[in-house]
Amino acid sequence: MVPRSAVRALCATAAPRGAPRSVPGATPPPATGRGRGPRSSGPGPGSRPVPPPPPAVDFGDPREAFRSKSSAELLRGLLVLGLCAVEPLVEHNRELLQLGRRVLGRALFERLMKMTFYGQFVAGEDQEAIKPLIRRNRAFGVGAVLDYSVEEDLGPAPAGRQPQPSCTSAAEKERGGAEQREKKQHHAHRGSGSHRNGVASPRTYFYADEAKCDQHMETFLRCIDASSGSSEDGFSAIKLTALARPQFLLQFSEVLVKWRRFFHQMAVEQGQGGRTALEMKLEVEKLQEALANLGIATKAESQHWLTGENLGASGTVDLLAWNSLIDSRTKLSKLLLIPNTKTRQLEPLFSHFTEEEDQQMKRMLQRMDILAKRATETGVRLMVDAEQSYFQPAISHLTLEMQRRFNKERAIIFNTYQCYLKEAYNNVTVDVELSRREGWHFSTKLVRGAYMEQERERAAKFGYEDPINPTYEKTNEMYHRCLDYILEEIKHSQKASVMVASHNEDTIKFTLRRMMELGIHPSEKKVCFGQLLGMCDQITFPLGQAGFPVYKYVPYGPVDEVLPYLSRRAQENRGFMQRANQERDLLWREFKRRLFAGTIFSPNP
Repeated sequence: MVPRSAVRALCATAAPRGAPRSVPGATPPPATGRGRGPRSSGPGPGSRPVPPPPPAVDFGDPREAFRSKSSAELLRGLLVLGLCAVEPLVEHNRELLQLGRRVLGRALFERLMKMTFYGQFVAGEDQEAIKPLIRRNRAFGVGAVLDYSVEEDLGPAPAGRQPQPSCTSAAEKERGGAEQREKKQHHAHRGSGSHRNGVASPRTYFYADEAKCDQHMETFLRCIDASSGSSEDGFSAIKLTALARPQFLLQFSEVLVKWRRFFHQMAVEQGQGGRTALEMKLEVEKLQEALANLGIATKAESQHWLTGENLGASGTVDLLAWNSLIDSRTKLSKLLLIPNTKTRQLEPLFSHFTEEEDQQMKRMLQRMDILAKRATETGVRLMVDAEQSYFQPAISHLTLEMQRRFNKERAIIFNTYQCYLKEAYNNVTVDVELSRREGWHFSTKLVRGAYMEQERERAAKFGYEDPINPTYEKTNEMYHRCLDYILEEIKHSQKASVMVASHNEDTIKFTLRRMMELGIHPSEKKVCFGQLLGMCDQITFPLGQAGFPVYKYVPYGPVDEVLPYLSRRAQENRGFMQRANQERDLLWREFKRRLFAGTIFSPNP
């Protein structure tokens, strides 16, 4: 039996859904003639004293952008960002780093790294070493999202260590690997729970054993404590693949996707195929008849489920009510048999858990609970990073479960939405609606996404539809559409917050314009901004000095152990780095200004 807390995490299933909105700069969806539904009550802008407007933000003034930087740091930025724009160096960065370490020796190599790439993108080796940088940034209005960035190398597994343990337990091998038969996105293909597949992927933790997961949890706890001790309103970032076997996340994701697909199939059979997911409402009588005809549940059993959850009183069940049908009182082995849409044969929605696996699941949920409680106690906000799309449904909904528990009074847990995914808008709109109905604070970080190459390679390999938007422009449209939806929610409710995590100047300007149009003042701290340490200071620092909440994503860790982080960041951001001519131009202009003004060695240039 799956634990109740685990099952509840499955209840908020994301699906293609959400009422459409018109968004400046994006193609509006077809009108449906239906509204967004009831909103949470909250004070409107007119009911509060109106603060003075924030000063204008100039992203083209190099003196203001780099006021916090020494001249040596300007030169380092020019060198490092210039090298990051050279495609062959980025493509083979891992091999070059390994070669440099062998040729120079550890001590000299680490010194060189601290003078260049490590110094540019990493704050320091430990919690004490990062404090001067955090204090300096805070003096210029810039906060921190701490991320202890020690991670497994992304190359082949060490000799004698195979990738299979990260996705296949002994019990699963006894079952014959049934999850691996169908080559679909959320099925557990061999090795898909590991990042050791010859793909230079962003971080997914390599599962060793439960003790290693406990070590990861302790690392995250220290990071939360470091954030609490370094700033008053900081964030700490965590990855859920560090807290359990990735196979669990694959299984959860498969459950969520199948459960959503079954709801849509039932809705289509009731003649609602053209509606958005939140508009679909299954008629209870027809639903009970269908469940009985398919052999899933008798009318008496389905009536018991509906009555026990206080559902169906209006004669209909919508998606969010449908999700709540799964709980620990249900015979999962029977309830979770659903028809395959192609074969029309009943198949298990979720594989049976062995006692060992059940304990592993409980321990994962306990680790999440410990982290959330520590964040609440210390006043640190917890940022749950997004990961690959075949893990993400489970990650997102485990995060929603934490938000239900810990975001009742204020925003503590932040989910992450990747806007390069085709279903990003649908996920955002349904989760916002869930937060309205249940009365907790919706809080999120919006990113474009960092897994594009790996996602497309995997989709091609296993033969399912590419989940990524086809072009960068489509991703931009999706980002602005999701962002605008959340900004309007903030305008009408005080129970929503968003971090605009973007290096795109047009997106930042779009956000500032919409905040002004909607009457959202930066002093409300409902909208904040985020950029990576070492990148786009010409965006971060002008925002901070103008009074907007803005944060640097601050990684830290020992030099040798952070090299995989540096390697993947170079891979993730190489497209951006090649286009970062403006940042390099501003750095050069500021260096020349100091040189000609005779202030190049001044502590206050």
